[in-house]
Amino acid sequence: MNKIKYLMLAMMAFVVSATFTACSDDDDDDNNSTSSNYEKYQQAVNNTVNAQKKSDKVILLVAFGSTWEQAYDTFDKVVEDYKANFSGWDVYLSFSSAICINNARAGENVAPKDYYDPEHWLTAIGLAGYKQVVIQSLQVIPGEEYRRVRDSYVKDFMNNRNADFSDEYMKSLDLNVVVGTPLMAEESDAELLAKTLNDEADVKAAVQQGIVAFMGHGNPEGYDYYGGNVRYLQLESYLRALSPNYYVGTVDMDETYAEDVLKHIEGGSFEYQIGDVKKSVDYSANATKKAQLFVLMSIAGDHAHNDMADDEDDESWFSLFNEAGIATAAYETTFKEACWKKYKQGEDYIPGLAERSAVRKLWMNHTREAISKLGTDEALSTPTTAPEE
Repeated sequence: MNKIKYLMLAMMAFVVSATFTACSDDDDDDNNSTSSNYEKYQQAVNNTVNAQKKSDKVILLVAFGSTWEQAYDTFDKVVEDYKANFSGWDVYLSFSSAICINNARAGENVAPKDYYDPEHWLTAIGLAGYKQVVIQSLQVIPGEEYRRVRDSYVKDFMNNRNADFSDEYMKSLDLNVVVGTPLMAEESDAELLAKTLNDEADVKAAVQQGIVAFMGHGNPEGYDYYGGNVRYLQLESYLRALSPNYYVGTVDMDETYAEDVLKHIEGGSFEYQIGDVKKSVDYSANATKKAQLFVLMSIAGDHAHNDMADDEDDESWFSLFNEAGIATAAYETTFKEACWKKYKQGEDYIPGLAERSAVRKLWMNHTREAISKLGTDEALSTPTTAPEE
């Protein structure tokens, strides 16, 4: 019996040992695979930068990302426009969303395409020895994504987190790196965007015929980074000063969902508390029973085609507006600047903000403002240049 007991204990010990060994091997394989992929992606970005580098000055455009072909073509147009307007600067594009990067690589909705995050791009930019670096946000408001880019990716780069660069190079970057702000970084930007959108031919035609409702993204309540959410209310105020037919709502903000936009269309006075800003808005009842929906995001992707325009989704803006008795169009046939290569004039279309040349100019003005800060105290410093105590 003792012998059998001993053999059983020995077998159990062997099984446990084998199990732990197998787990350890799997973990090593996973870690090695992750490390291998990271290095592979880094090398791919390094190769791109080395092949395309023509200057010592670089602009890195940072978008959240997408998995829609229309959005890819929009981003291509933005890069093309930047190259045409910033002579002497190299221009690259990155995605800040890992989900968008992975899904694009897997070929969701469209043929597989590689995009990379700002960390890989900034590492390649540093290894290539760029002397002036501008990171330009393609976000609409200074929200969660902008904060992550500025306070994580760029900060890690300036702190040389992975020790990829020499102290000498880091010292050379002192006051030579700057971040360009989002489209509506300040209230004055919201006012300018309102005037710009109101001057767009398709928007102007739509607001003269009925209701125009813009759908932005927003941040979840409780995470109102830098007062970003209030920009939507400010934009709406400036738009409504031009026409009472304008309304602005979002996907991710309380009090500005489609239901609330419809409530505003019905009329009444509403009070908002967003961040530290309290605002009361009076809406006169709108007798117009026709509406055009526009996306208030840089590109027309999932939110535009699904949350806003999907006629098979009972909770989409399109469906809710129609259920309320408002004849609603989410697509249009009059937009003249479509970036999507498959688009043909006269077909239904949803234009993103970055497809509008007038709006791209607003982003580029932010880039020019950022460039003007290079070499001044408003640019970023590196720890290697901190004064010795």
